[in-house]
Amino acid sequence: MEHDFLTIARALHVIAVVLWIGGVAFVTTVLIPAIRSSQSPENRISLFETLEGKFSFQAKLTTLITGLSGFYMLYAMDAWASMQWWIHIMILIWAIFTVVLFVLEPLFLHRWFHQQAEKNNERTFLFVQVMHIVLLSISLIAVFGGVAGVHGLFY
Repeated sequence: MEHDFLTIARALHVIAVVLWIGGVAFVTTVLIPAIRSSQSPENRISLFETLEGKFSFQAKLTTLITGLSGFYMLYAMDAWASMQWWIHIMILIWAIFTVVLFVLEPLFLHRWFHQQAEKNNERTFLFVQVMHIVLLSISLIAVFGGVAGVHGLFY
């Protein structure tokens, strides 16, 4: 029975990561560059918030599922002491996104983004794009490490 819960947790974890990081990849490589190149500075904020706002719920839900399933797997497998480097990166990237989505964005990032975009729209969107690239890159390293690691590449 516990094996069934572990299998379900693993499957939910993978689905959540695919939706979460896939969404981040879309926002980073398609949405932000398209908005920057096709919209006037006056329209960028509105369009970005409309489209990215639709992804916000998905990102929150999938980071929540990712965290719950991931920590459950660590607990169920009693793997805390044997965590490999890629699990540390997974937890780091999960923690960063969780803090940004659930704490920083509601408290001040949303307001800061508007203030900065009004001062210098181009610089603000470039900064947002670079931050997304950094977070996506770390996320992909975590995904690569996790998949390669559980299949024995690093042993």
